[in-house]
Amino acid sequence: MFSPLLLALAYSGTVHAWFRVACTDPLVQVRVDPIISPTLTPSNHVHTVHGGSNFKGTSTYDSLRASKCTNCEVAQDLSNYWFPKLYFHDPKTKLFEPVGNGGLLIYYQNRGDGDVRNGGAGLKTFPPGFKMISGNPRARSKKYPRLEGSQGELRERAVEYACLRYPNDAGYNGNGFPNTDCEAGLNARIHMPACWDGVNVDSADHMSHVAYLSGLDNGKCPSTHPVPLMKLFYEITWDVHAFSSRWNAGTDAWPFVYATGDPTGYSWHGDFQNGWDTTALQNAINYCDNPNDQTGSGVTEACRYLTVTSASVANQCKIPPVINEAINGTLARLPGCNPLQMGPGDATFYSDSNCPI
Repeated sequence: MFSPLLLALAYSGTVHAWFRVACTDPLVQVRVDPIISPTLTPSNHVHTVHGGSNFKGTSTYDSLRASKCTNCEVAQDLSNYWFPKLYFHDPKTKLFEPVGNGGLLIYYQNRGDGDVRNGGAGLKTFPPGFKMISGNPRARSKKYPRLEGSQGELRERAVEYACLRYPNDAGYNGNGFPNTDCEAGLNARIHMPACWDGVNVDSADHMSHVAYLSGLDNGKCPSTHPVPLMKLFYEITWDVHAFSSRWNAGTDAWPFVYATGDPTGYSWHGDFQNGWDTTALQNAINYCDNPNDQTGSGVTEACRYLTVTSASVANQCKIPPVINEAINGTLARLPGCNPLQMGPGDATFYSDSNCPI
């Protein structure tokens, strides 16, 4: 049985996270986006959503805290996490079919010189109302020289892929899609910003109030964003191998596309809206990274401030989509108005009312 979360753990030897939040099958898949377009329903493209059951376009911190359940396995975390849905674009029929995955795994990492282990004063919890995104849904190519170090380059580098193969050969690592089958899954990863300006819980572009660490996975916060946060790192493993008999990697173009209309992979992005019990998270930050017990080795269950629920319980948490449209099965086109756009320039986003296709 395809088990991407276990594969993700096996292939993440360089992560050294100190606790993980595992999320099961999606809470919902729907064209709703509480960060980019909270008042526009439907939003541009289909998202796969995890977390608290009060996910809505107009979700607030208080409404998330009132969620009745979460499909993620830490009870104190009623946050929402979402990312674009992936489809197989059949080279022969030109039809679209959804690609499965084994759920979302979120690493909560103690990174940067603000962390106590690195000599800092300590990391802070996300404040109520906090939202952020990482990645660029319009991107179709790289624009910055690698390791140039600007926030734009770090945002671009935050998007990663590994083509997982048996037994331990990743085979491919890059910022865009590969062009080969991945027998053990396509592992899509994204680093979230870990520095906050200390004032704004959101911003007009949903990025300016936060910043990446200087080395992306570690380093310093810029002086403009002096408050060090836990660093979130998302992993999703798409079961692209299920379609391996229906395309030829030697002659066909890569046949997988995001719901954004992106066949390049550069539009991969992740969203986060805080729904944590902030006291529980701050206690976990302060007291559950102990090198003398299992909390120092990333064992979430060892942290007495967090309650880990079973996958079977979490997987019962589901909500109905608020939009009645086909997003699964065999589709003639991607949901909404998302024509395939190869780039290299940024894609144009269309609404349902001004669709050119």
